[in-house]
Amino acid sequence: MASEEEHKVDTEKKTATPVLSRLEAFRSTLIRATLALLVGFGVCLAFSERLFKLLAGPIIALLPEGSSLVFMGLPDPFFMYLKLALIGGVFLSLPFILYQVWRFFRPMLPEGEHRFAAPGILLAIALFYIGAAFAYFVVFPAAFKFFLSFETATLKPMIAIREYVSLIMVLMLAFGVVFETPIVVVALGLLGILDSSALKKGRRYFIVLAFVVGAVLTPTPDPINQSLMAGPMILLYEIGIRILIILEKRRKKAEEEFLAG
Repeated sequence: MASEEEHKVDTEKKTATPVLSRLEAFRSTLIRATLALLVGFGVCLAFSERLFKLLAGPIIALLPEGSSLVFMGLPDPFFMYLKLALIGGVFLSLPFILYQVWRFFRPMLPEGEHRFAAPGILLAIALFYIGAAFAYFVVFPAAFKFFLSFETATLKPMIAIREYVSLIMVLMLAFGVVFETPIVVVALGLLGILDSSALKKGRRYFIVLAFVVGAVLTPTPDPINQSLMAGPMILLYEIGIRILIILEKRRKKAEEEFLAG
């Protein structure tokens, strides 16, 4: 009777060990990512004024001569610089954070697919920055020009820095995340959550979702600016499916060779 109880306790311990191990790994990942974000925040805070001048460029270029950005409350510049440093810290620490996320998910993937780690991380980083740059160089000028087109002789723009910084940082983050679509698609496939066939069948729903996201996140209601977000999302979704198909074929071939050998 005692041996049966001991066997039961040992079985429960063995079952609990992997769960506790993953929880510990998650805690370590969260701590490292937070520390990296804090370091990035500190660096960006030291250069917050230069960052603001850089990000104010798209709207300054379109304002009437003699106009400038304003602040409506005394603490607005202070909190604006803090917000700018925080979001800038996210951009700066992103490579390290993505690497930590990869380390957390690595044990869940088959051993043969670990070789895709470095290319996947580098691609994810590049896509995030490309998405942010796309927002800065393409979306901002189009959106700001649309808003400023309502200026009249009796209606002059007076743009507060608090709302402006919040808008541009949210958009840059949003476009950075949207450009991660192929990484998410491939990850869902490699983790066995969805395969390429299911993703193909869900294409029509994703197209609707892309335009809904574009309508919510883009600053103007016109279909042109919505398409500037929805279009890349749909294109990147298709690219992700194509990459996943290639990886699925390689996985199937490796499994067949393993069984044959």
